[in-house]
Parts: sequence; structure tokens; C-alpha cells
Amino acid sequence: MAEAAPLPSPSTTPATTGMVQGNVPLAHAGCLRPAIVAIDGPAGSGKSTIGFAVAGLCSFLFFDTGIMYRAVTLAALQRGVAIEDESGVTELAETIHIDLAAPGADEEDGRQTSVLLDGNDVTWTIRTPIVDKHVSLVAAYAGVRAALTVQQRRIAQRYGRGNADKPGIVLVGRDTGTVVTPDAAVKIYMDASAEERARRRHVELAGRGQVVAFEHVLRDILRRDEIDSHRAVAPLRAADDAVVVDTTGMAPPAVVAAVIAAVRRKLEEQGC
Repeated sequence: MAEAAPLPSPSTTPATTGMVQGNVPLAHAGCLRPAIVAIDGPAGSGKSTIGFAVAGLCSFLFFDTGIMYRAVTLAALQRGVAIEDESGVTELAETIHIDLAAPGADEEDGRQTSVLLDGNDVTWTIRTPIVDKHVSLVAAYAGVRAALTVQQRRIAQRYGRGNADKPGIVLVGRDTGTVVTPDAAVKIYMDASAEERARRRHVELAGRGQVVAFEHVLRDILRRDEIDSHRAVAPLRAADDAVVVDTTGMAPPAVVAAVIAAVRRKLEEQGC
């Protein structure tokens, strides 16, 4: 069974104005072996926001694995490959080149990582509602998952061994702790009520000037939950040894503190 996380109470957590204020950086986080933190959860659970903050505190690379499935979805939409054509989408996933890069000095638009699809910057294009609508179906295709899992695992293992420009890596997705990096030193499963997750996504879209009815966002969240949890290949679930964090009603700094506490416990267990 997954472990229930001992969470700091929002009422007793010091008030903070920034995501990581009040959370102390872990200078020795790279001592983890492997130096991998895997964070999974359903759409809108906050795993990307929290994962980015945790990566900053640990000086790790932040890797949102979902961007790869979004990039494949976008490529299919742009190139006229029907989303329902599993073989066509799979072939596309096996041929396109997806890469990541740290944001440049001229890219101060809130991005966490720059995403390149065959050399073109698609960082924000992959976050549009049309991609949201189709990405879960694309991610359910076994061939697509196989093609992208190989790339994800290669990146994770390189950083996890300390053989890269950062001492470790934080992966976020839906199967990072169960399939991509089952040997991750720390596994987190983040969840929240569907209504809470829809509210967060609605605010995110509004912040980017995209007007979408809340009811539509909620329906999309529920539809994606159904697809993600019941797909035949790598269904969404918490790893047996994951720390489960229910973020409903929690302020982001408190969630970050819960994840950092899990990292600290693992460091102590490994004698770091």
C-alpha cells in the first residue's frame, strides 16, 4: 500500500508569499542514489508546479514527462494525423524529435522549460485546450508510450547517476514512479478533488487569456481521469512505496514542504 504523508497543517505552516519561501534548499540532495524524485498524479493535481519548486530546492533538473505526449498530440493535429489512428500516431511518435532546453534570457514568459518539437519552440502551444482534449488518448497508445518511455528513462538514468549538468532530476507525470523510473529514490503521488483540479486549470487558462467555461474544464478533467485510470498500458496509480499527498485546500508552500520532508527522510535512510 502507498504510504500516507504526514502533512504540515495549513494553519500551522508559516505564511509565505513565494513558492519555496520558508523551505530550506537541500545542498546534499544529489547524494541520493539514484538521485531521482518521481512525482505522479492526475491532471491538475499541481505536480508540475510543486515538482518545479522541489527541483529548484534540490538543484535538480525539472522534467515534466507529459510534455512529450503533448508534443506528439500537437504534431498529429498539425500534420493531419487522426488522433484515433493509433498506428499513425505511434509512427509519428517514433519519428519526431522532442528536446528540452533551459529558458533563454529572452524567454521570461513564465515557462519552466523550453520545449522543442523538431527544432521549433512549442512550449505554450502544447498547453492549449485542443491539446488538453486529445492528449490522454494519445498517451494511452502502447506504441506511443513505449517510444517515449525509452527517451524519458535514458534522461532520468543519466541524471540519476550524477552524469549530467545537474546532480539529479525531478520527473513529473502519470507513470514516472511505476514505469519510467521504478527505482526512483523518492516517489510521490499527488492528488486533489476533481473540482479543485478543475478550478486550478481554469485559473491557469484565464491567466493566459484563454476563456473557457469552468463546467467544460471540469468535464475534461473527469474525462481524462477516466482514460488515464483505465488504460491498458501503465494506468494512472500510486506506486506501492509512494508517499501520497492530497493537496486539496493546501497552499503550495505546504505541499512543497511535504515533498521535501520525504526527500529528507530518504537522505537519512541512505546515510547522506
